Amino acid sequence: MPTSPIADRLAAVRSRVADAARAAGRDPGDVRLLVATKTQEAGAVLAAVDAGVDLIGENRVQELVAKAPALADRVASGTLEVHMIGHLQRNKINQVLATATGVETVDGTTLAHALSARCVRDGRTLDVMVQVNVSGEETKSGVGPADAAPLAQDVAALPGLRLTGFMTIGARLDARGEPADEATVRGGFARLRDIRDEVLASGAPGTAGARELSMGMTTDLELAVAEGATIVRVGTAVFGPRRP
Repeated sequence: MPTSPIADRLAAVRSRVADAARAAGRDPGDVRLLVATKTQEAGAVLAAVDAGVDLIGENRVQELVAKAPALADRVASGTLEVHMIGHLQRNKINQVLATATGVETVDGTTLAHALSARCVRDGRTLDVMVQVNVSGEETKSGVGPADAAPLAQDVAALPGLRLTGFMTIGARLDARGEPADEATVRGGFARLRDIRDEVLASGAPGTAGARELSMGMTTDLELAVAEGATIVRVGTAVFGPRRP
């Protein structure tokens, strides 16, 4: 039976993730694939969903809004989860929550309280993660590692929010501004794992379910899986080079 290019590339990515998990002595079933849909048209996204994708991530609010009608039936049926994986401004919350089932980029109490208020108003519970800037790169969003655990505990206590874990983007540059080597990238992922473990061990209200580590993308997913990633975010390896 013929398959589509997207289905073929998806199978190859799943094989990479499974191989990385086995190499790390982990069960491949413990690592979930999130397909990042930045710049992709709704038709391509639905082709990925038809090929078995059940979790997608969108970086840009305007793209999420544009694709929402095509995704609505899948989201409503519970067969597709949609996470916001890009920076989220408070004035865009209503647009995002009309479709998104989770937000991975909570980076401060102001955004967390705004999300909580909207969810309480709507009588819903939203899965959220705390985004941590483990590399300290100024171009990246996220709370600093030293402030991540306190923020997570604050978020976990808010009504309408369910803290499910932590998200980061792997280092691209080292402290000297040079391209990061594998040790630097892995060190950042390990730091996120340590933060997660610290929060779980705290026993703070609402933190018991904060087990997810969303980290690793097309270029560094093997390193992330080796350090405990439970979600890897892959776009170009599934869809091919991004459209401008």
